[in-house]
Amino acid sequence: MASEFQTTPHDQIKATYDAVIVGSGGTGLTAAIQAHESGLDVAVFEKNVELGGNTNRASSGMNAAETNVQLHHGVIDNVADFYRETYKDGGKLNDKDMLGYFVYHSAPAISWLADHGIKLDDITVTGGMSKKRTHRPASMAPIGGFLVKSLLNVAAQQNIPVFNETKVDQLLQDATGRVNGIKLSLDGHSQEVKAKAVILATGGFGASKAYMKRYRPDLIDYKTTNQPGATGDGLELAEGVGAELMQMDLIQVHPTVQQDNPHVYLIGEAVRGEGAILVNAQGQRFVNELNTRKIVSNAITALPEQSAYLIFDQGIRDRVKAIEFYDKTGLVEHGDTIEALAQTLKMDPTVLKQTVSDWNQAVQDQNDEQFGRTTGMERDISQPGFFAIHIAPAIHYTMGGLHIDSKTHVLDGNGDVIEGLYAAGEVAGGLHGNNRVGGNSIAETIIFGRQAGLQVALWNSQK
Repeated sequence: MASEFQTTPHDQIKATYDAVIVGSGGTGLTAAIQAHESGLDVAVFEKNVELGGNTNRASSGMNAAETNVQLHHGVIDNVADFYRETYKDGGKLNDKDMLGYFVYHSAPAISWLADHGIKLDDITVTGGMSKKRTHRPASMAPIGGFLVKSLLNVAAQQNIPVFNETKVDQLLQDATGRVNGIKLSLDGHSQEVKAKAVILATGGFGASKAYMKRYRPDLIDYKTTNQPGATGDGLELAEGVGAELMQMDLIQVHPTVQQDNPHVYLIGEAVRGEGAILVNAQGQRFVNELNTRKIVSNAITALPEQSAYLIFDQGIRDRVKAIEFYDKTGLVEHGDTIEALAQTLKMDPTVLKQTVSDWNQAVQDQNDEQFGRTTGMERDISQPGFFAIHIAPAIHYTMGGLHIDSKTHVLDGNGDVIEGLYAAGEVAGGLHGNNRVGGNSIAETIIFGRQAGLQVALWNSQK
């Protein structure tokens, strides 16, 4: 994916830029492109060898409402519903100004991507949403790698320098406290880079044992879906200049993660969105599979085994291309019939067959009497072959982070703007409340990545 992109050599790092962006995931690349297109001289700095951060691991899609793509698929939606459902799913702890900006700028974000040749022409549904809002490539490829590769192509076309293996150790400030650059560690030495503004796009802290111990010691032994670099670097950098952290205990556990091997694999919500069901070790359903991640995760954890199985057929598999990767990696169990699959899973074949039969009837009637599921019911589980993936909850997303406003300014403990410092994406808190809806993180990277780029350009123009 991102490895095909040629990073810029370290000897080309300039002493000064209009803006520097810390982090090369979806947020950072979007911010860099938007700022560059707004007339700024920018550079992206990434601590890891590989570019793309956690965005590389995203699989389902990007939520947006009132898009032309939805209309082409016969979906009539409105942003007010998008707002209400996200607010409800977030336990009504979402920052209302951020959420308002988010939902009303979701459709323009889809258009902005399309204007750059990045087309998300297919749609699916994720948990907590009443409509198909989750946009993805027509190929149904996982959204993350597709986005990173596409955004890097745009950055290359625009000659935006992207430096890897450049860890930012400190934010620089002038005598007034305004952030005016960064101090880098690279090639065994330190180097200062001055800038009129710094955008933090460093992602969350889902792979940080230190932050887990500090804020959620109950999760210290959980595995994580995050890439190893998601250690909260941006939080530490910003705290060093007086930034306020918020909602740091609000950490999302994703319900469907394959973790029987040393490597942890998130099984995207699109599998359930396209019709898969969850069953316990006995082969029985136990939850509305497309309830919020918090509710589904809690239901799985409440089972004696604290794990469950995703059950689906070839028809569903054809709608989620990521399953091909899961299968090649050895995560998928196979059966020519439901009974054969049950035997592989050491379940009573009659129980699993009855569960699938009941589900198929619910799909036919469009009435899930057992658990009240209303979405992801467009196809039943009847097309051979039949498949299962063993899953359990794992740390997935950190809703808390830096306190920012809807213009991506980073705020201090008094609620005042720290001049010259901006943040967007998972490093920032407030948007999601106590539960992030699937498909909203990728939307956040584009929407607030653009906003950060625009606000930095506006701020530069006023100086």
